[in-house]
Amino acid sequence: MPVALWVHLPTSGQMPVTTAIQTPTVTNQAQLPQVAEPRNPGMELDLDWVRRVQANTSAIERRAASLPGRRSVKKEYQAAWLLRAITCIDLTTLAGDDTAGRVRRLCAKAANPVRRDILDALGIDRITTGAVCVYHDMIETAVRALNGTGIPVAAVSTGFPAGLSPLHLRIEEIRESVKAGAEEIDIVISRRHVLTGNWQALYDETKAMREACGEAHMKAILATGELGSLRNVARASYVAMMGGSDFIKTSTGKESVNATLPVTLVMIRAIRDFHARTGYRIGYKPAGGISKAKDAITYLAMMKDELGDRWLQPDLFRFGASSLLSDIERQLEHHVTGRYSALHRHAMG
Repeated sequence: MPVALWVHLPTSGQMPVTTAIQTPTVTNQAQLPQVAEPRNPGMELDLDWVRRVQANTSAIERRAASLPGRRSVKKEYQAAWLLRAITCIDLTTLAGDDTAGRVRRLCAKAANPVRRDILDALGIDRITTGAVCVYHDMIETAVRALNGTGIPVAAVSTGFPAGLSPLHLRIEEIRESVKAGAEEIDIVISRRHVLTGNWQALYDETKAMREACGEAHMKAILATGELGSLRNVARASYVAMMGGSDFIKTSTGKESVNATLPVTLVMIRAIRDFHARTGYRIGYKPAGGISKAKDAITYLAMMKDELGDRWLQPDLFRFGASSLLSDIERQLEHHVTGRYSALHRHAMG
């Protein structure tokens, strides 16, 4: 039975709402923010705005804790949400033992993330992930492997994951990654600027990195698990957007605490406020620790509740993940066959 083109999801405090979501099958062009949105040019640092930002931790945690139990979709609706989640994955390998062969296998999986028999049963023609994310040294391998697929290559940069190399080297690393073919650059901010409240330094750094990116889109990794408080997360989000970031991203995936629902709530409400004041839509990317299909649906539901359907598209929302895709494919096979398969049958490559 083909997957329904309509996703049914109750919203907080309202009667159930049925929302049209296009079946994610068109992937013949890079899924980048400039496809549909004017790019965030940045703005002057507004320290008054930044310093007014506060975070009610207990209220944020209560709201975040209530989401998983209240948001539930089943059967063909669940399958449709999971297909949408696939189109929003930055399929990632950032290991010290990465090889060209591993990256090529990952790229093949990105171009064909779900087995053909499962897609046929769902009535889906073609689907791909949002991007492939690698270290700088693997950019050219990924670009060659993805040629003709429309899938962009994202590269982590600026001394990832710590971001503690000299600034001029971090800027040059961005330029080299863009030259090698990366269309998206995931930069890491200097956490010390947040922890010491040096917002001007954080802004200047972010702005310089954005300029070095040129036409490549920039995702600013805040490393939220190392920022000390939700208020710091909120303030860093605003400064990163003021500096011209196209996306704000939770984590490198290397911290002890990565993406969480409270952090996500703080960051996407900052995005909502920034859009209301400037008219520019900023993307959001939770990364690290998201490995289950049910978690992906929870994050998508939060995006829908807080920002609306427009942020359910891959040009404004990405998951930084690898093992998540395996669990999604496993859940889709269960939807089609009624049986759960072993996880090793859904390898990355």
